[in-house]
Amino acid sequence: MDLDKLIRDNIKTMQSYSSARDEFQDAEEKMIYLDANENPNENGINRYPDTQQKSVKKLLSEIKKVSKNQILLGNGSDEVLDLLFRAFCEPNKDNVITLPPTYGMYGVLANLNAIENKEVLLNDEFEPNVEQILSEVNENTKIIFLCSPNNPTGNSISDESIVTLLKNFNGLVVLDEAYIDFSSKESWLTEINDYPNLVIFQTLSKAYGMAGIRLGILYASIEIIAVLNKIKPPYNVNILTQNKALEKLENTKKIFKQVSGIQIEKEFLFKQLLQVKFIEKVYPSDANFILIKVDNANKRYQQLLENGIVIRNRTTQPLCENCLRITIGTSAENLKLINTLKVL
Repeated sequence: MDLDKLIRDNIKTMQSYSSARDEFQDAEEKMIYLDANENPNENGINRYPDTQQKSVKKLLSEIKKVSKNQILLGNGSDEVLDLLFRAFCEPNKDNVITLPPTYGMYGVLANLNAIENKEVLLNDEFEPNVEQILSEVNENTKIIFLCSPNNPTGNSISDESIVTLLKNFNGLVVLDEAYIDFSSKESWLTEINDYPNLVIFQTLSKAYGMAGIRLGILYASIEIIAVLNKIKPPYNVNILTQNKALEKLENTKKIFKQVSGIQIEKEFLFKQLLQVKFIEKVYPSDANFILIKVDNANKRYQQLLENGIVIRNRTTQPLCENCLRITIGTSAENLKLINTLKVL
């Protein structure tokens, strides 16, 4: 892969914004800061946040065994996804490939950035049709998006499919691992240095229980990170988000214990769902949710709403007719769900 050929021409020549704190690299806590037009009265949030989130990256680097220079943080994964489109896809010219049913924001961001979205449906086992994907690739195809474990189906994409795409596509292969912490499969982060076109997304919203702070994580080569750093907003991750992330990441034992509890609840819920008369299929899941096929998704969704339970109706998605997606809740919530389903 020739990264230079993937980058938009205007991105190659642009000068990134340099904030006051970017210009002063050797900051110390006891310095007098008169450079950024901030309010000088200390209250914990009167100063601009670290533009490169160095403390958070250092901790993530230790946890994930990845170099700090291979990490980019954003205001949720959606912002960092958007940066990929802005850096590598020329509006009204380039295209990307997505694999429905999958995370809907890939298509939304393609449309927002005036990029053609070529959709290649997964097969009946929710696996990529690799030959068809590669046949859709042309000189303007910049990115292939893979979600594994996939949302809303819950399955992990086979290693063979991912390797084939990485080796036979000269653009970026973006692997969304938002749910990887619930899977028994190992993250592809261990392979990040072997494939220069591999980009991996993870998040603190799922297993780490921090959806409210909006912190998305991108892992890639140093060269790709450098391009994205060039165009990202200088203060895209606020100081409250950085501080909360540090607080939670310093206690990963508690997080892993919660993940283990969710796994136990998922096994319980899976077995119980098989006993509900109108559920036709319960799909295996490597995520913190379960996809089920029912007799009438619209009817069952409405019935659950009337009983105070909100799930996700996925019946409008390709290959998901009459399917509902259920997030694993607490023990009490899951029990109420099962008891309700059995009397509908």
